[in-house]
Amino acid sequence: MEYRRLGNTTLELSAITYGAFAIGGNMWGGNEKKDSIAAIHASLDYGVSSIDTAPFYGFGLSEEMIGEAIKGKDRSKIQLLTKFGLVWDGSNRGKGAFFFDAEENGQAVPVFKYTSKANIMKEVEESLKRLGTDYIDLLQVHWPDSTTPISETMEALELLIEQGKIRAAGVCNYDIPQLKEASETIQLASNQVSYSMLNRGIEHDLVPYAFDTKTGIIVYSPMERGLLTGKYFNESKLKENDHRNDYFSQFNLEKVKNLLASLEPIAQNKKVSVAQLVLRWTTLQPAITVVLAGSRNAEQSVANAKAMDINISTEELIFINNQLSKL
Repeated sequence: MEYRRLGNTTLELSAITYGAFAIGGNMWGGNEKKDSIAAIHASLDYGVSSIDTAPFYGFGLSEEMIGEAIKGKDRSKIQLLTKFGLVWDGSNRGKGAFFFDAEENGQAVPVFKYTSKANIMKEVEESLKRLGTDYIDLLQVHWPDSTTPISETMEALELLIEQGKIRAAGVCNYDIPQLKEASETIQLASNQVSYSMLNRGIEHDLVPYAFDTKTGIIVYSPMERGLLTGKYFNESKLKENDHRNDYFSQFNLEKVKNLLASLEPIAQNKKVSVAQLVLRWTTLQPAITVVLAGSRNAEQSVANAKAMDINISTEELIFINNQLSKL
């Protein structure tokens, strides 16, 4: 495994970081607890030292399972990344900007973006309790909130650093104007954004900005929620309540299928899966600090970690990029 410094901080994160959205269950069709715990343990055993989660994932369940999985382990060797700012219950229900309706037990649950100082302090205490720790390595704004001044949110993050409850502060899904406004109050460690072979928009603006400001980039959805594994094209059925049924419809699936077929000979030659090849390609892109990779069981965790062992030559990178230009 390779470990990389995040922005201007002293945090060293594993290049492949465990993404804990799917084990939360909501929007992903559910997952067995024992498999989720085993997935986390396998990741740690194979050098994935960093875990990214959020209160929204499973409405607290993801954080709780992570807390259970790391109990008794050397906390100093594990980096916990979590978020705040998506509100669905409690005293802050309905505050902020409406985001979307999630689902819990067959019922619609309205979710709001809300990043006020009071809400941040409340959410951090709840996350610390669920994770079973007294500090968070990286706390991130989950989504921008149009109802709260960015300066108020950043001042709260500064206070949490001073209190020792978080080691560093980051954001997710911020554009450049929002990043610049935030930088007037605090030096952010990172911006977590969506990026994949099928979604390379950040290369035009956020990547140059990250280089200029020494801001880390944390990538989510590198596999486009499983589409780039190829399983979707092999009659792998999604559960009816799986959000990916709608999500995949945005892509030209025939072109995606052809892309994966073109990568298959390289993967076979290296005795790896196409999914591992895609993951490794993502870690090699400019300004990308770490890449989030989710898994539902131990086998998937091991495969994700071993992707870092793959050597992709300059010629192979050129070939892959030529194939991507056909999308």
